[in-house]
Amino acid sequence: MPRPFFTGSTAARWKGRLPALALCLLLVVQGGWRASLDIGSVRARELPAPPPSSLLALGALGDDLVLSRLLMLWLQAFDTQAGTRISLKDLDYTRVEAWLRQCLFLAPKAQYPLLAASRFYADVADAARARRMLAFVSAAFGEDPARRWPWLAHAVYVARHRLHDQALALAYARQLSREHNPAIPSWARQMEIFVLEDMGETEAARILLGSLLGSGQITDPHELRFLHERLAALETRVQTEDAP
Repeated sequence: MPRPFFTGSTAARWKGRLPALALCLLLVVQGGWRASLDIGSVRARELPAPPPSSLLALGALGDDLVLSRLLMLWLQAFDTQAGTRISLKDLDYTRVEAWLRQCLFLAPKAQYPLLAASRFYADVADAARARRMLAFVSAAFGEDPARRWPWLAHAVYVARHRLHDQALALAYARQLSREHNPAIPSWARQMEIFVLEDMGETEAARILLGSLLGSGQITDPHELRFLHERLAALETRVQTEDAP
């Protein structure tokens, strides 16, 4: 009697792969269909709204991380369509954020959605869209600071050097500094001091740095030496500013 192809263990393995295989097949078919179109007749499609969380969870069949990654790949490739390319600033960022949220819902420990938000979608020639992505990163950080601090630290950089919004950079830097999680490195929590210094708030930066050094939180001798030198420079600047 021939041995059945799908034994109990084989069926269980394939069941776990179904969401990934199904989505891959969908992407291949979709790609072939697009390639068969007359390029001159193609129009850019609008980004659709994502499926509800309950439907995504059901469709993942326990393989949430794989489905999250595949959806992220699909989302990042959406701006390149057959015969045309959509500028990021022409995408509906309300829906971009909704897709990112759903991908994060599927895999809360994944870094890909926040990496894409802070380094890809925030790098757009539209301040309002960039701010929306940074706000998304800020909100997500509060849910899991230990894993998500790198993306909020990058948000400080984007606000400070690309948007030139020191107040926004300071808000994100303070969000980092007030989270006393040992997984967040001290340099990330010190960003508030350097943003204050950039803003000309020398006295506030000096007080904050002095408090940090006095707290005993910094133990690395090289870091202590650097911060003491920075404090001395700030004190000199304060005296210069206060001089008649």
